[in-house]
Amino acid sequence: MSQIDEIRMQVMWNRLISVVEEQALTLIRTAFSTSVREAGDLSAGVFDARGRMLAQAVTGTPGHVNTMAEAVLNFIAEIPRDQMYPGDTYVTNDPWLGTGHLHDITMVSPSFRDGALIGFFACTAHVVDVGGRGFGADGKSVYEEGIQIPIMKFAERGEVNTDLLRILRSNVREPNQVIGDFYSLAACNDVGHQRLVQMLDEVGLADLKTLGEFIFSRTHTAMMERIAALPKGSWVNEMLTDGYDDPINLAVEVTIGDDNVHVDFSGSSGISRWGINVPLIYTKAYACYAIKCVVAPDIPNNSASLAAFSISSPVNILNAQRPAPVSLRHVIGHMVPDVVLGALAKALPGKIQAEGAGALWNIHISARPEAGAEGRRAEVLLFNSGGMGARPTLDGLSATAFPSGVMTMPIEATEHTGPIVIWRKELRPDSGGAGQYRGGLGQVIEIAPEEGHEFDFSAMFDRISAPPRGRDGGEPGAPGGVALDDGTRLRPKGWQHVPAGRRLMLELPGGGGFGDPGRRSPEAMAEDVRKGYVTGKQP
Repeated sequence: MSQIDEIRMQVMWNRLISVVEEQALTLIRTAFSTSVREAGDLSAGVFDARGRMLAQAVTGTPGHVNTMAEAVLNFIAEIPRDQMYPGDTYVTNDPWLGTGHLHDITMVSPSFRDGALIGFFACTAHVVDVGGRGFGADGKSVYEEGIQIPIMKFAERGEVNTDLLRILRSNVREPNQVIGDFYSLAACNDVGHQRLVQMLDEVGLADLKTLGEFIFSRTHTAMMERIAALPKGSWVNEMLTDGYDDPINLAVEVTIGDDNVHVDFSGSSGISRWGINVPLIYTKAYACYAIKCVVAPDIPNNSASLAAFSISSPVNILNAQRPAPVSLRHVIGHMVPDVVLGALAKALPGKIQAEGAGALWNIHISARPEAGAEGRRAEVLLFNSGGMGARPTLDGLSATAFPSGVMTMPIEATEHTGPIVIWRKELRPDSGGAGQYRGGLGQVIEIAPEEGHEFDFSAMFDRISAPPRGRDGGEPGAPGGVALDDGTRLRPKGWQHVPAGRRLMLELPGGGGFGDPGRRSPEAMAEDVRKGYVTGKQP
């Protein structure tokens, strides 16, 4: 390939990324759920005719993007090629074939040009409700957690499956929001297809084969160079998390070979009877993400870069089998990067950040009027983040969603969706672990029902009994806490009640520190005090 041809291919590669970015932005602009519209809890990508991911939108979470890379192959295996038509859109929320729990809807659309299948567009988004017990850990099996949609056609030749919509309306609490999001998902794939065809017309390509081979070959070469530069061997790590009623131990062995990094989760705790289990497809997504953050953060994420990593686990909490409850698979799944990074810290001493809050502090609120009072009912979902661990040369980021990358929902948008008031949302002083570099701060959040209302809420919290650990002499971050404003302590997981007139008080954990606290510069310590990050009092 000549230098001019390589430049041309690189330009088209960049153009392809812009196509999927527009695909993702279409979903954000048209979504009904605040988790998609405000927090960006979604993914979008383009795949070749064999189902290999060519490019992903920058907007999106690793849990969605990396599971989607495998999920598209599951769609292709289920729907025969001779039953795929222009105008089709396929859908599922199967946790083991999609993204790990029922609340995520994955849609895949074949892309045809001049009658020939040239690829697929796929997208995923978290919807506000899927029926069942709601978004929480209380289910004892996946059958209690909501409606299950097998891989099937949402639309065939442009005609929407109205029977599926009727079934959805009868099984969810917020049918207009949910069905609106289904149409948004389908629309974003349509936009991706339209922009791809325009691009191919402009550059004079019939399909994605030539561009795809360029993308995969360049990515593979770059990944092999990065892995070759790593130390070779195996390293282990363990990490304790709160669990539901019993602590959960996560164990990992990371093996770096000549052309592969393998991660094995043998030794982790067994399957829980509560909905915090993780299907392997989701465990893979975050394990690969952790390795890529260290090995090749600047190399585009596609099937070739992911192929350099392999993940295994016996049946346990990180490889839960059907019909285990998995609604809160993100709580344990978001801890996977920290446990993997802990092993890599032994291979690459001094180069890996400390542990952070990890799991999002999601809260699903089911608000209603008090008995005998008038008012409105609503299902409200909030995403909140604790602090990141300190980095080898920088303080940890405060109130930042690592590893998920979702954005904070604006208070105004959240309050608009239901009868709740957020009285306080601010950084939590003294929550970042001390170190040469300080851990990121958590948050303090106060939530109350509007006057004349009460609410039940699903707690999805962790790092309360097992706070984030520091690295290389750094101290742990502050643990989290959940209580009412009268001092009543609440459980970190499960559905609970906030009566009228009371406030729910959340204290989110801070990230661990990095390095000896005695080596922190006087200037940095003075700045912490000036900004109120450190008060000198115990958290």
